[in-house]
Amino acid sequence: MSSSKILASGNDPVPNRIRARPVPRPGRFVAAAVVLVLAAMAANALITNDNFRWDVVWLYLRDTLVVRSVMWTLILTFGSMAIAVVLAVTLAMMRRSDNPVMRWVSWLWIWFFRGTPIYTQLIFWGLLAVLYPRLSLGIPFGPEFFSFRTEDVLTVFWLALFGLAFNESAYLAEIMRAGLTSVDPGQAEAAKALGMKDGKIMRRVILPQAMRVIVPPTGNETISMLKTTSLVVAVPLTLELTYATSAMGNRQFLTIPFLVIAAIWYLLITSILMVGQHYLEQYYGRGFGTATGRRGRGKGPGGRQAAIAAAGTVKEDVNREVTP
Repeated sequence: MSSSKILASGNDPVPNRIRARPVPRPGRFVAAAVVLVLAAMAANALITNDNFRWDVVWLYLRDTLVVRSVMWTLILTFGSMAIAVVLAVTLAMMRRSDNPVMRWVSWLWIWFFRGTPIYTQLIFWGLLAVLYPRLSLGIPFGPEFFSFRTEDVLTVFWLALFGLAFNESAYLAEIMRAGLTSVDPGQAEAAKALGMKDGKIMRRVILPQAMRVIVPPTGNETISMLKTTSLVVAVPLTLELTYATSAMGNRQFLTIPFLVIAAIWYLLITSILMVGQHYLEQYYGRGFGTATGRRGRGKGPGGRQAAIAAAGTVKEDVNREVTP
């Protein structure tokens, strides 16, 4: 017999059952109404304003030059982040090293690249061939093994890529260090007691647990890097999205529609990156009280208990229905 029929018949097996009702919160409905009105006003201001020239936006949104600039922007974003991650892991391990030289070199790197604006750094990267027309490899104050002209090897693309990566590595290094520090030292001590070497401990024990702390800010830095690529014009690299759309708008005296095109592409790519970041956070957050995923398992503390109960591996609590 259902609980509603039991209550209707008056044969409730639970004495003094509390029939709670949710507390009315009219403020929530008022706030939601205000937000919806403001959102409708903003949408109306965007859609009905002819100065945005939406016909031009839709016409050039998938233009060949625009799509090509999007590809270059993605190459700069992921290429610089890949280099920055490798440098950041190295710098974070140097900061944790017992060697004072390693610690100070890592600290100086982070201090310099975090302490100067990225735009200024990119300008200097663009002037690298002026400052050092030739680069060489050899013994300091001694013989050179070989040398080459800077502009022949380090093109504008590589200068922009290294400029973005070196700057980002300083920020990621602190993120990596925070993630490594968040792992209990007893984990490494237990692994050493089992005879594992330091490199294997880092790969198999420390990093998998540190990723829970590292992934969210690294995802934010990746999204930020996507937009920071618009500054590589200082090198100057003119293939990325913002400069390409601005140049097209200036040629046709339609600056605003082409800036809207750039904004739409940035929002689209950012949305995709946010989805990927969400699933990465969910994957590395397993076992730490975060969401357990779909397939009926639910979210929050109750979701895990529901999943255990649904699995049928434990005996159901017979007193659960009468627990006050």
